[in-house]
Amino acid sequence: ATFKGWIEIMSDATDAKDIDIQPEYETNVYILLYFVFFIIFGSFFTLNLFIGVVIDNFNQQKRMLSFLIHKIIYNKKILGADGTLDMFMTEDQKKYYNAMKKMGSKKPTKALPRPRFALGRFLFDVTTNQKFDIFIMICIFLNMVCMCLEHHNQSYIYDLVLDYINTLFVIIFTIECIMKLIALNFKYFTIPWNVFDFIIVVASVLGQALGEIMAQFVVNPTLLRVVRVARVGRILRLVKGAKGIRTLLFALAVSMPALFNIGLLLFLVMFIYSIFGMSFFAYVRKSAGITDLFNFETFPNSMIVLFQMCTTAGWSGVFQALTNDQPPACDPTLNTPSHKGDCGNPAIATPFLVSYVIITSLIVINMYIAVILENFNQAQEDVQQGLTDDDYDMYYEKWQRFDPSGSQFIKYDQLSDFVDDLEPPLRISKPNHLLLVRMNLPICEYDRMHCVDILDGLTKYFLGTLDTEIASNEIDAPIDIKKDRPKHYHPISTTIQRQRELYLIRLILRRFRNNVERRRNERKHRELTFE
Repeated sequence: ATFKGWIEIMSDATDAKDIDIQPEYETNVYILLYFVFFIIFGSFFTLNLFIGVVIDNFNQQKRMLSFLIHKIIYNKKILGADGTLDMFMTEDQKKYYNAMKKMGSKKPTKALPRPRFALGRFLFDVTTNQKFDIFIMICIFLNMVCMCLEHHNQSYIYDLVLDYINTLFVIIFTIECIMKLIALNFKYFTIPWNVFDFIIVVASVLGQALGEIMAQFVVNPTLLRVVRVARVGRILRLVKGAKGIRTLLFALAVSMPALFNIGLLLFLVMFIYSIFGMSFFAYVRKSAGITDLFNFETFPNSMIVLFQMCTTAGWSGVFQALTNDQPPACDPTLNTPSHKGDCGNPAIATPFLVSYVIITSLIVINMYIAVILENFNQAQEDVQQGLTDDDYDMYYEKWQRFDPSGSQFIKYDQLSDFVDDLEPPLRISKPNHLLLVRMNLPICEYDRMHCVDILDGLTKYFLGTLDTEIASNEIDAPIDIKKDRPKHYHPISTTIQRQRELYLIRLILRRFRNNVERRRNERKHRELTFE
């Protein structure tokens, strides 16, 4: 059922005739149908049902845990007085609810300061330009292509040309690093990607200068060029056509914490079974799957053989070695602490290995699949909904240009330009004044607009929920996106109210001008009449 050794068994079965009768080549061909049907129903069908049950129960427990957390935190808001569920939402409300969860985890950050001296300003503008990032990514790809051209027994000229090309790329990456250091100063090291670049560049320069020494005592410089390709992941979020790859990367990144927890669970199971294996199989004769490396003599070797078996690789060979209990496969007369010589013990080895393979290969390992599928499905739903975490990250990247100090506010006069500068799907191109007025966005003191208010309005507009009642009031909202507002957040008006005020002001001014003009005409008329 685990696909281990079934082809060899099937081959022997087709040659078998009867007990104690010499086998004959393919004398029993019809027995192949037995093995084919068993693999289809016993492995493909039943085993995948087992995997499906594990994944389904994992998702069910996750949903139950999520509901219990919401029930504890929002007990009075979720359940009514009669105990019935009070959170029946429409599709539009569910979309807005999910969008609010994403918005709640995002905050604007202070923009990197632009240098005051001319060279620094020039380099800052160059290195922060998206085209510069794309150029560096192209260089990384070309560097990887050059690495792929290396082969055994290449000529001296060929090797020299590749070495010159690699040196050229090292110079390009070094110049990039120096430009960013000048442009950002010590702020350069506050960005994790820059620290990663700096380490790779320094190691590459040392590899060029001390290639043989580094290759012998530290690390081969060629590996550093391979590591550099990880930077490509940063540029994928800027490419609109790479949504599928971004979705996969996002699912992988989100799955990492859960995968780490499952890894700890797997380590715990392996630890228990390794201690058990060392107690019963430390002196088993080395044969079949038990070798000088894969054995239960020491804890590290036990962990290695158990890690191999958790992928169902080689477990049949280990099972054969641990169940050898008769001469000449083993010698029970040897003086060992187990008092069984170097023989195995089928009564212990069978439940030991079978239980281990079921727990690790069929349950724990499939939890990895469950976690990744769950997060991939969530990422797919976000993409289909139209708003992803990347869209909110892009929003705050654009926000930095209009709010370099990170105050979370921009002027009301900047609102139209800011919304026009955004990337789709949050962008509303000019003329956008009437749409922004319709959003009824709060306006704070000194004509300032808060970032979350604007993002909330744009999200509602994109989802088509501007005219949909999401909650009866702000207190009943399932997620309060306004809880982290700064202390000086004091709304005094809204865009609709401001538009009404401007309309009334224009109306009053028009009436005032008409009144002044009328009185002027009356005065002139009286003067003419008097004369």
